[in-house]
Amino acid sequence: MHRLYDFLRRHPTGVDSFWAVLLLGISLLVAAEEHGTTATQSAVNVVTVLTLSLVVALRRRAPVPMLFLAIASGLAQIVADVQGGLADIAMLAIVYTVASGHVRWASRVALAGGLAAPVLFLIRWPVVNRGLGGTLISLAFLTAPFVLAWVLGDSMRTRRAYWAQLEERAARLEKDREQQARMAVTAERARIARELHDVVAHNVSVMVVQADGAAYVLDASPEQAKQALETISGTGRQALAEMRRLLGVLRTEEGTTEGGDYVPQPDVEQIGDLVEQVRGAGLPVEYEVEGAPRPLPSGVELTAYRIVQEALTNTRKHGGPEAGASVRLTYFDDGLGLLVEDDGRGAQHELYEAGGADGMGHGLIGMRERVGMVGGTLDAGPRPGGGFRISVLLPVKPGGR
Repeated sequence: MHRLYDFLRRHPTGVDSFWAVLLLGISLLVAAEEHGTTATQSAVNVVTVLTLSLVVALRRRAPVPMLFLAIASGLAQIVADVQGGLADIAMLAIVYTVASGHVRWASRVALAGGLAAPVLFLIRWPVVNRGLGGTLISLAFLTAPFVLAWVLGDSMRTRRAYWAQLEERAARLEKDREQQARMAVTAERARIARELHDVVAHNVSVMVVQADGAAYVLDASPEQAKQALETISGTGRQALAEMRRLLGVLRTEEGTTEGGDYVPQPDVEQIGDLVEQVRGAGLPVEYEVEGAPRPLPSGVELTAYRIVQEALTNTRKHGGPEAGASVRLTYFDDGLGLLVEDDGRGAQHELYEAGGADGMGHGLIGMRERVGMVGGTLDAGPRPGGGFRISVLLPVKPGGR
């Protein structure tokens, strides 16, 4: 049944042609049985039946020409004294079709024609022995179908315009949302690339210092030189690992010191300072560390810090004045776990995706980009009891710093 409906919607002219052929056949049969008409009247009747059937067949393909064709057929019936019959239903069909279209002047012509047709009919074939009251009743009876057809058509036009506006708005919002998401991803990737570039530059500067020190004590203290070379080896491996995670975005000049030297980025140890800073801003935060703390790759530490920073910022934005938060840092053998929860009002998931109600920040889009850079996983969403929850697992490869 659904396939049949779709087929009929795709072939409207074919459907109209079917009804036109049916109308033509029945009207010709009725005309053949009529008696007491002249040859001229019979000829005009046949012609008007044909033209009105054509109106039905082509009403959606060429509504305006078919409207004037129907008007011409009606005038021909009046002039030839042919009262018409079943084929005149095409006039109602074309009034509805034109009223449902976008040509407003044609719609007004259809309404005027629908109002004038009953008047002309009663002038040409007046009601006998019924007085003024009977004439008015007949006029109302003949006018009502035309008015109803026009009102239904105009209502359909309004409905189609409304749905078209809704679809256009939805498409525009979706396009804007996708564009904002792409912009957020691009901006966050550039930011990540800059920060990772800082990390790598810091590691390289450490290697240079260690190499200079090793060269200085190579003859006098071989053991210290050996330790320096081991530090250079480990730092170099770490720098290579961070370089592989770069997005290929060139670093801009921002983020450097006045002397042009790169500075190291925040790490896991500074999360405690971040929590204290947030507490000082008025947000109660519980901080807990599980497992044995140990050095982690710089990219992992930077990602962990930024995730906690963004999560607590979102809590301050959306949690409400009475909100509280908790941060749990868990050291695993093969990774680092983060769990940030709050008990505030929470915000819609879409706000976090878009970066917050004020449009600032990067929200979950940035978090996912960061976590993806180090091969981790992120799970975020509203808590059943209220508030918001962010769970992150950052893997650490064996042998990492």
